[in-house]
Amino acid sequence: MPPPIASGGSSAAASTDHGLHGAHFLRLKDQAERGDPAAQHGLGFMYANGQGVARNDALALAWYRMAASAGLAQAQYNLGVMLQKGQGAAADPAQAGHWYRLAAEQGYAPAQYNLGWLHAKGQGTPADVQQALFWFGRAAEQGDPGAQHNLGMMYESGKGVAQDAVRALDWYGRAAGQGYARSQFALALRYDGGQGVARDPALATDWFRKAADQGYAPAQFNLALRYDKGQHLPQDSGQAVLWYGRAAEQGHASAQFNLALIHDGGQGVARDPALALAWFRKAADQGHAGARNNLGLRYEHGQGVPQDHVQAAHWYRLAAEQDFAAAQYHLGLLHEAGLGVARDAAAAAAWQRRAAEQGHLRAQFDLALRCESGNGVPQDARQALHWYRKAADQDYAPAQYMVGQMLDRADAGPGGAADARQASGWYRKAAEQGHALAQFALGLRYDSARGVERDYQAAHAWYLCAARQGHARAQYNLGVMYAAGQGVAADLAEAYAWLQRAAGAGLAPAAAYLQRVAARMEPALLEQAQRQAGAA
Repeated sequence: MPPPIASGGSSAAASTDHGLHGAHFLRLKDQAERGDPAAQHGLGFMYANGQGVARNDALALAWYRMAASAGLAQAQYNLGVMLQKGQGAAADPAQAGHWYRLAAEQGYAPAQYNLGWLHAKGQGTPADVQQALFWFGRAAEQGDPGAQHNLGMMYESGKGVAQDAVRALDWYGRAAGQGYARSQFALALRYDGGQGVARDPALATDWFRKAADQGYAPAQFNLALRYDKGQHLPQDSGQAVLWYGRAAEQGHASAQFNLALIHDGGQGVARDPALALAWFRKAADQGHAGARNNLGLRYEHGQGVPQDHVQAAHWYRLAAEQDFAAAQYHLGLLHEAGLGVARDAAAAAAWQRRAAEQGHLRAQFDLALRCESGNGVPQDARQALHWYRKAADQDYAPAQYMVGQMLDRADAGPGGAADARQASGWYRKAAEQGHALAQFALGLRYDSARGVERDYQAAHAWYLCAARQGHARAQYNLGVMYAAGQGVAADLAEAYAWLQRAAGAGLAPAAAYLQRVAARMEPALLEQAQRQAGAA
C-alpha cells in the first residue's frame, strides 16, 4: 500500500514573490484572523507549500488546526497528513488518525483512504483489516484509485475478505482506467500469467507500457525485459537499454543489474565495462545478490578492478548470506584455497553444501568429491554417490561418469553391492556427451561383457571416440583391435598408428605391442606407416 497522499491536495510551485502574491496573502490572512475556516485552510496551504510566502510548517499546522477544528474536511485531512509525516510537529499517527476520521466521516475520500491505510498498517491504531477494508471501500466507491487498487490487492490475497480474483480484477480495472500505474502494472502481470483471466501477452504488454509511460519503475523493467529477450515484442536491445535505464535511474536494482549485463556484453550497445561495473555496484549497494556475486567475481579475477581477494570474499559473503547459490560456491572455493579468507576446508564444505542444497551443479559435484575423499567432511561413499547423482541428474557428464564409477564399487552401490548394469547406463549418458573417460569405460565394458552383452563393434566405436580425444589406453586398445581384426577389419597400418600415439603418450605396453605389429608388416607398409606416424 502506498504512503499517504501528499499534503495540500494539489501541487503548486513554491514562490517568495511577495509583489505578485502579497495582496492575496494579506486579504486571506485578514479573513483567517476573523475566523473564516476556508481562509484559514487557504493560509495553511500557502505556508505548507511556500506559495506566496516562505514555507513554514509550524504556521501551516496552526492554521490547518484552526480550520480543522471548525469542521472543514479538507483542513482535517491536511492536518492529519502533516501529523502523520511529522511536519511542523513530532509525528503522531494517532492524532493523524483522529483528524482523518473526522474528515472521512464527512465523506472526504482522500481521508478515507489514509484512514484505511493506518488501519492496514497498524500505525497510531491497532491493525484492523476490517476497518481498512471498510474505509478503502468508502473511498473506492467515490473513485479514489489508490483505494480501488488496495481493495484489488485485498481481494486478490484474501486479506479480510474471501479471496476473489474476479473482484480483484474489477477493482484493478477501475483504478487502471483512471491511469493509476500500480493497477495498470497489476493487470499486466495477471494477463501475462493468466491469473484469473485468459492469458493475453499482447494485452499484458499494453498495460506494462501504460504504467511504464507514467514512470512506474517495475513496469519499465518488465517492458525492458520483453524487448531484451524478444518475448511478445521484437527483440530490440536499444529499447531494452532505454527502459532499463529509466527504471535504473529510479533505483530499480534488477534493472540496474540487467543494464550492467548489457553494457558488459555489448548487446546492442557499445561494450562499456566501466559503465557495466558502475551499474553492478549500484545494484549491489541496494542488496541485489546477483550483482554482489558479480562484483565478487570481478575482484577475484581483477576484471575492471585491481585483483583483491579480500574484497571478493566480502561481496561473495554478502550474496551468500542472501542464499545466492553461486556466491556460496565461490566463497567455498576461496576458503578452500585460503584466498582473502582463512584456509578452512570445513567452511568451504559448509558453503558448498548450502549451494548444493539449492541445486548448484558444481557445488553438488565438488561436495561429492569431498565426501568421497573426506576433505572437510566425514568420508562417506553413500553421501558421495548421493551428490554425484544430484549433479548427474542435471546432465553433468563428469558426475554421470563418477556415478558409474561408484556403482562399480561394492561400497557405494545399492544395498552395499556393485551394480554393473546401472553403472553402464550412467557411463553411456556421459559418453554420449563426449566424456572421454566414460567413452573408454563403455568401450571396455563392451569388450569384456561387464554390465552389457559383449559387442566388439560397439567396443571399437567407443574406444575410437575416446582415442580421438587423446585417451592413451583407448588408443592402445584400438591398436590391439585393428591388429587382431576384432570388431573391425584387420588393418596393421591403423594398428601401428594408434599404438604409436599411445606409446608417445608414455603407455609402456603400447611400445612393446608396437614392435610385435611392426614385425608382422611388410617393409613397404611399415615404412609407409612410419612416415604417416611421423607426419602426424
